Amino acid sequence: MNIVFMGSPEYAVKILDSLNKNFNILSVYTQPDKPVGRKKVLTPTPVKEYALKNNLKVYTPTSLKNDDVIKTLKPDFIVVAAYGLLLPKEILDIAPCINLHASLLPKYRGASPIQSAILNGDRYTGVTSMLMDEGLDTGDILVWDYVEVGNKTSIDLFDELGNIAANQIIYTLKNFDKIKPLKQNDIEATYSPKIKKQDGLISFDNALTIDRKYRAFQPWPGIFCDKFKINKMELIDIDAKNNIGEILEICKDGVIIGCKQGRIKLIKIQVPGKKEIDAISYINGKRLKVGDNILD
Repeated sequence: MNIVFMGSPEYAVKILDSLNKNFNILSVYTQPDKPVGRKKVLTPTPVKEYALKNNLKVYTPTSLKNDDVIKTLKPDFIVVAAYGLLLPKEILDIAPCINLHASLLPKYRGASPIQSAILNGDRYTGVTSMLMDEGLDTGDILVWDYVEVGNKTSIDLFDELGNIAANQIIYTLKNFDKIKPLKQNDIEATYSPKIKKQDGLISFDNALTIDRKYRAFQPWPGIFCDKFKINKMELIDIDAKNNIGEILEICKDGVIIGCKQGRIKLIKIQVPGKKEIDAISYINGKRLKVGDNILD
């Protein structure tokens, strides 16, 4: 079986590795190298790194319009996982295009399904093998598997769902002719937008909301207030009524802060332009004590 693969992040690497061990990879499509860090060093995607390491042909177009390469390859399937570009009709018509989308479709079509599941407090999320069409994650469902969200971070779920998708795609391809596609119910569809840096901004109104943002926005953009970034924290309570930002308790490993509803423990924080420090070191440096406000 001959496959063209399209993907970019670490989640997609696991799927590509599984395909590479079971089928013939004709070529790999991924996003172009992007500048990373303060020095803006051009960095390849994890998928490109894997492909080069395993001697696979790699293409990094900025658009798939007028792409003649795939047609000449004559793949049996085109497999897509978090690629970052919509496939035009001329690509969709070459071979069955299967997308491994990290949600239980039709819920969370779009760019950030894993983060959306955490932000909304969903009990379950999963991976859907979908037969692609010209819409955004609107194609017929082939296979899906689910997991509990629990208290997992987006890093945890990307890793877990990547493993699930790596197995799911092998089953989907080997049983493709036996699977009866299921149309999505558009009425139940929800959309998950692309994450922006400003989404990580928090207020101290609701501890549960802060915790969900903290788990959803790892590793990027993280969560932050006007004073500092919160690199490590714990949810302590979701019901108690407090003064916003009040230091309620100083523990061995952190500082418990009041929210309008609930409490959180700050463990590691980072002031803009400075290195990460313990929350206790931060309040000691500011000469703050129990009863003071950490946001002053």
